[in-house]
Amino acid sequence: FIAGVNFALHYWALRGKPNHYLKNPEFRFFAGVIALALLLIMIIRMVHGKIPSEELFRSSLFQTVSIVTTTGFVTDNYETWPFVTQLILIVLMLIGGCTSSTGGAMKNVRVMILLKYMGSELRKIFHPHGVFPIKVGERPVPENIVSNVMAFVALYALIFGFGVLALTGLGSDLETSVGSVAATLGNVGPGIGAVGPTENYFHIPTLGKWILSFLMMT
Repeated sequence: FIAGVNFALHYWALRGKPNHYLKNPEFRFFAGVIALALLLIMIIRMVHGKIPSEELFRSSLFQTVSIVTTTGFVTDNYETWPFVTQLILIVLMLIGGCTSSTGGAMKNVRVMILLKYMGSELRKIFHPHGVFPIKVGERPVPENIVSNVMAFVALYALIFGFGVLALTGLGSDLETSVGSVAATLGNVGPGIGAVGPTENYFHIPTLGKWILSFLMMT
């Protein structure tokens, strides 16, 4: 979790200003994503028969943090969990850590801006003449930054889609294709399907390995 946080916040904490953590909107969003994902995963697992326990909380929390920070450690075979929880982990693989952290994927601040942009556009539908600036915290985000973020997210989604299409075309099932592309594009490690936490990438065709290697470097 510490490695997935903006290292500038650690610097200020070491300088005696730990309140910078809670003041930072990306940190709050990052912690909120983890809390929400943890809550959903635990509820879904309990609905499917898992008894509430310390082990349930610990395994769910560890895998949530490990995946969203793109650390890739595994202490529980999450492929035995309900499939919808694995979809939540895929979303976490796409989000990743904070800016200026060791985490990969899209980064939380870009996801924040994307969601705020979507909210702004929805509000314009009902109030066409309204002006709804996009803010991160109290600071308005310049339009060129918003455009750059939208372009990055669109490119990320495009590369993700082409990667899944390529792996599927090479014979992998859809679940494995989505899991392997999400895991390598975000530099997570374990995915879902045949590249899950107890599997590896050995069976992926040679061309598929080259494609996934390219995704790791993008």
